[in-house]
Amino acid sequence: MLNVKNSASSELLRQSISRGSPGKVYVHLQPDKFEEGWMFLRVSAWDNCGIPIARTDGLTIYAPESQKNLFDGLTLDHYQDLTGGGFLISTPEGAEKSTCGSGFKFIKNEDKI
Repeated sequence: MLNVKNSASSELLRQSISRGSPGKVYVHLQPDKFEEGWMFLRVSAWDNCGIPIARTDGLTIYAPESQKNLFDGLTLDHYQDLTGGGFLISTPEGAEKSTCGSGFKFIKNEDKI
């Protein structure tokens, strides 16, 4: 199950209400365009697909069933500053965090010769 911090829950609920789907939000991990193995968090209030992966404070978060295991045990947070704001996702074990904090890629164990 995805862990959701209060700041993320509040922002997700606000977005779901303003986008016309109160209490429902859809997330997924989108692969990078350069096929380097990075996956970035995407949040939407209108996809209307997936399975529930978290419930908190009147909000249900859905994700594609194929990505459920990727979200298990991760934490979703939200930050706000003078330049705007955004969602951050924790890095799973065996992965490298992206510089923006909204993505990660799994580290491959390659044998060194």
